[in-house]
Amino acid sequence: MNYFELINKCLVELNYKKSNSFTDLVKNDHEKIKNIINIINAEICGFDNWNFLLRKLQIDLPKNTGEFFNTIQGRIHSIYIDNKKYEFFGDFEKFLINKQPSNTYTVFNDKILLPLFDADKTIEVVYYTNNFAQDADAQDISSMQAADDVSVIPCPFVEPILVYGTCMRLKGNAEYSKFSYWYGMYKDSLANMRSKIGKNALETPEIKIKRQ
Repeated sequence: MNYFELINKCLVELNYKKSNSFTDLVKNDHEKIKNIINIINAEICGFDNWNFLLRKLQIDLPKNTGEFFNTIQGRIHSIYIDNKKYEFFGDFEKFLINKQPSNTYTVFNDKILLPLFDADKTIEVVYYTNNFAQDADAQDISSMQAADDVSVIPCPFVEPILVYGTCMRLKGNAEYSKFSYWYGMYKDSLANMRSKIGKNALETPEIKIKRQ
């Protein structure tokens, strides 16, 4: 379900008139709904280390370099070099004098530090993306803006979570006639997603490979 469809679903739940065109969504409540959908989407994606957020990035590291700029758009889960997993090690000073433990990496300012290698290496970084939407070409983006953008939350959970969550947030009044219904559907849908979608990174992830 794309962004425009989600907005129209919210309008129906709120007893507002559906829109025939995305460009017609210019009223104050329309803008509120569009904004809240993205807020709820980001909140849900940030709740857990969902496996649908996992991505893999390959980075070429020249020999005798030992560092690269951290351009990763998210949180690192693991780093692999030559099929070996490298663990995070907090004492960055050890890397500055090349005295770090074997098979470790660290983060220093805007760089990721690694041991010095005497040959070129391909670094594989598995990370949880902080881009919680995708455009029509299935490219990760930070939030939904165009009519055919979609959330990374998988079906069938995305519709009830974002629609009921948005309606509930927009009204923001527990005394409102449909508030309890929206809250119950939102809570049940989130619980259902938690039970059916693995949050453990050791489970099968959805991985997209990019080159840098």
